[in-house]
Amino acid sequence: MKKIEAIIREEKLEPVRKAVESSGYFGMTISEVSGRGRQKGIPLQWRVGEYRIDFLPKLKIEVVVLDEDVAKTVNAIIKYARTGEMGDGKIFVLSVENAVRVRTGEHGENAI
Repeated sequence: MKKIEAIIREEKLEPVRKAVESSGYFGMTISEVSGRGRQKGIPLQWRVGEYRIDFLPKLKIEVVVLDEDVAKTVNAIIKYARTGEMGDGKIFVLSVENAVRVRTGEHGENAI
């Protein structure tokens, strides 16, 4: 099993959510996060001068998938999260040793 963590633009949530669901995964966690990458925030011009927003609001989507579904899920996220501009986000894929469904006590792949 793998955990996919995708940091995306807030406005891309619905198309990405639908894409992940179309990959067969309905369970996911969404968190509001702030961060920055190579763009180092964005400068804004005010009447009194320039102001920089260092950390931009983003959303983090977390979903655990079977090993054989990693590529199709990651590709679906890329397709629907991409704008082609800086700040589109990042995707991380981590190994998951085990999963347990609290309600039933199921372990492993049966828990996702």
